Amino acid sequence: MVSTLAGSAGVTGSINATGTAASFDNSEGVAVDASGNVYIADTYNSVIREITSGGVVATLAGSVGVTGSTNGTGTAALFDLPTGVAVDSSGNVYVADSGNNQIREIAPGGVVTTWAGTGTAPGYDNAPRQIASFNNPSGIAIDASGTIYIADTGNNEIRKFFTGTQFIGTFAGQVGVPGSANGTGTAASFNAPTGVAVDSSGNVYVADFGNNMIREITFGGVVSTLAGSGSPGNTNATGTAASFNGPWGVAVDASSNVYVADEENNLIREIGPGGMVSTLAGKGSPGAHNGAAISAMFYSPMGVAVDSSGNIYIGDTLNQLIREITP
Repeated sequence: MVSTLAGSAGVTGSINATGTAASFDNSEGVAVDASGNVYIADTYNSVIREITSGGVVATLAGSVGVTGSTNGTGTAALFDLPTGVAVDSSGNVYVADSGNNQIREIAPGGVVTTWAGTGTAPGYDNAPRQIASFNNPSGIAIDASGTIYIADTGNNEIRKFFTGTQFIGTFAGQVGVPGSANGTGTAASFNAPTGVAVDSSGNVYVADFGNNMIREITFGGVVSTLAGSGSPGNTNATGTAASFNGPWGVAVDASSNVYVADEENNLIREIGPGGMVSTLAGKGSPGAHNGAAISAMFYSPMGVAVDSSGNIYIGDTLNQLIREITP
């Protein structure tokens, strides 16, 4: 069943309130913590919002409509078009601050610091995290050991934070070279990767937006195509016989089922074991209908997250809604 967790369909704004009394402006990234709190990259408002399990929306950090890269607490901090969010087991929230070419960290209490990236301009430097550089990072994921993966969209790479050395390095992809080659590390290629997720075994899943594919990267950096033919479409099938149209966000559950915000198809897709792709929710045409998943409607969904109970949260971007799909 699909329902609205927060927001009012078609209403753009920045109101903090409960449920449908709240408003958003083109929210993209979504993450959920172990307590059921949902974190939203409210992109066009340039803020990070938090939604409690009861649907109460508040601004965690950032000043509505004011862009910048200021560190501080709560509304004293500034972001520039934040796109992706992830949360660790201690409640620290990590933000792919796309317009600043940085990764920001929000500690409990709303204290914002720059976690990685110089932010001076788009760039590509593998280095200790404080002096590394990025080009329009859009997606971020963190595993149980604190390893962070970043979809570095403008560089066509997946970057990795190595906890032992505190170093940002290339996990897979060729900097500045769009492509769809499978291989190990820099022998592989991506085309504007946006979403990234990691499972309990260290396998990383990538929404390879420009290729209309979902890619998988093993812990050792071996890249393969999990699903998608490379041509836009909405075919349900296995592996490369399936098709997507602008997949933006990905999430993975404890059973390694992968969920995809298939943005330009207005669908939420599921990839089961063996690469079998099915439509989880949505009719394919834009709309804001709640109800049974098969009859529900979305409008350019971009963010997706899943909790330990199997509840799925969607950044339904052009509807200005945060939706929930319950098992």
